[in-house]
Amino acid sequence: MWRLFLTLGTLVAVLSLFSPAEARIKLVALPERGETIIRLDNPQATLVEEERVLALQKGLNQVDFSWKGVRIDPDSIRIRILSHPDKVNLLSVSYPPNEKALVWQIFSPEAGEEKIRVSYLLSGIDRLITYKAIANKGETNVDLKSFLVLRNFSGEDFAMAKVQLDYGEAFKKAILNEETKRMLFLSRKDIPIEKTFTFDAAKLPWNSDRQRKNVGIPVHYVIRNDKKSGWGEFALWGGKMRLFQDDGQEGTIFLGEDRAQFTPVGKKMELYVGDSRDIVVTQRKMKDMKINIRRNNKNKIILYDTDEIIKAKMENFKDKPAVLTMVEHIPGQWDMEESSHKFEKEDANTLKFRIEIPAHGEETLIFHYQRRNVQ
Repeated sequence: MWRLFLTLGTLVAVLSLFSPAEARIKLVALPERGETIIRLDNPQATLVEEERVLALQKGLNQVDFSWKGVRIDPDSIRIRILSHPDKVNLLSVSYPPNEKALVWQIFSPEAGEEKIRVSYLLSGIDRLITYKAIANKGETNVDLKSFLVLRNFSGEDFAMAKVQLDYGEAFKKAILNEETKRMLFLSRKDIPIEKTFTFDAAKLPWNSDRQRKNVGIPVHYVIRNDKKSGWGEFALWGGKMRLFQDDGQEGTIFLGEDRAQFTPVGKKMELYVGDSRDIVVTQRKMKDMKINIRRNNKNKIILYDTDEIIKAKMENFKDKPAVLTMVEHIPGQWDMEESSHKFEKEDANTLKFRIEIPAHGEETLIFHYQRRNVQ
């Protein structure tokens, strides 16, 4: 446990008669900490801010701050004078050798009480964010709750503290050393979602009709962190997400579990909820020809271009329309010659086609491209 102590300025002369160790005897203990704020904005370290009231004497006062057994970063400790910052001055800070302590020399022109704020970085407070989402029966909205799991292994007890993240409601809790608590700190209803299906040509088989079993298409709920969706105020932390769906009979169906990624404002959170076998994709390469062949003096091929055409047939056996994202990969340098659907480039070699397939219908994607300078 760490402690703050005050050594009265009037006793400086008496203490000077003793050895340095004896001169640091803690004579007057301060009152219990006042308002305490534990800030969890940064997952690497916890910022603690606490207020206390010093009973200062006129002249020089010595305040001793020690933290034996508490995981405080000594370089982060700061003190701020609140009541009379224009009159009461911090003169110096010293660190006694071989001790987890420091000493503030504070000058006060008059005797009286002075409110101070002490802040420091504290390690050993571990926090996790978990989510629970319940989708409506039509899978158009979710009710979302976020929980904070707080574990205190810092060596310090907090009898009552205000806990804050960078979003959600702050709350006051007692958090004792070696204690774990789970608290609801954010709840939102009717958040719009989009149900998407994704076929990644690098991960799924192209010829589904040649597989021994039906190929599942990954399904995601997409939540956008923007004002239109009721968010857009702060980034969402990553954490475990449990997903349920209203069964229409006052109960829920467990859909699955995914890990939500850190989602900045303006970005989207994609949550995996399983595989669908109601959408079937059959993709084939219709053309793959070498063109513009370059040879060396020994007639050996050293470079060439390719002319390639890919065709993908997408069938929807569901009773509702579906939005399918086709993820295609073209290595190296390439130029798109022609495409039946618009696409977005995720990076230099990854294309995404967003294709709407009607209920009990089908769509065909065809794109023609040329790769350059293939070795």
